[in-house]
Amino acid sequence: MPRPLTTTVAVAAGSTALLVLAITEGWLGPDVGRGANFCERAYDGAVAQPANTLSNLGFVVAGLLVARHAQQRQEDPAHDRDVMSTAVATFFACVVVLLGPGSAAMHATQSAWGGHLDMLSMYLVAGFAAAWAWVRWTRRGTAWFVTAYVVCVAACELVGLWPDPVPVVHYSGNLAFALLLAGAVVLETALWRRGETSRVFRHGVVALASMLVAFTIWLLSNAGWCDPDSLLQGHAAWHLLCAVAAYWLYRLYASERRAVRSPAGV
Repeated sequence: MPRPLTTTVAVAAGSTALLVLAITEGWLGPDVGRGANFCERAYDGAVAQPANTLSNLGFVVAGLLVARHAQQRQEDPAHDRDVMSTAVATFFACVVVLLGPGSAAMHATQSAWGGHLDMLSMYLVAGFAAAWAWVRWTRRGTAWFVTAYVVCVAACELVGLWPDPVPVVHYSGNLAFALLLAGAVVLETALWRRGETSRVFRHGVVALASMLVAFTIWLLSNAGWCDPDSLLQGHAAWHLLCAVAAYWLYRLYASERRAVRSPAGV
């Protein structure tokens, strides 16, 4: 199969090029104010919210770093003990990369389709976290992971159709995203306590801490603690901290290894 970094670079370049074309050609439709609630004032021109748009480069960088690490893992003599295969790691790297153009599509255009792409990119990464935790907890194989992943993403799309506002997170799709991540945290903690594999659990602590700080900033900026005309936007910080969380979540996955079994009678 193609090397992880080669594949992820191709996904990053292709999705970014498509985003640029979509913005310049107006493929995503008219500005309907989608994402206008994230403080930053919308400007005339190709990019409505520059800070909230460009901060999504953090996801592209994080995905490329994941891919580079996955490629380096292939040369590790203990690679055959890794729980996460190179193919799955490459897939995760691509999912993280796609968060960038997906979210940028909304903040650059404030269009309805841009908003859909933003939410879909969130569902893709949350669905991965939940499905990967579940399949390891239940000791299932690749086919079950794919099935669980599709179910998670489809469930988010269905929940996102609920039209009424939701307390705290405002939108039903955000609630589905949060619930999948919360479920993944619970399962990852249970897996650690079960102790069937070794892992560097502090990587998970860094990922969770980054996500909690990001969510706090998200809440404060949505509550009005922001300057619409500043390039220092709370929602931009949310993007960057979520990119950090995604990278360290991968490092938790990459550190998980099966225990070495002692020979019989030893």
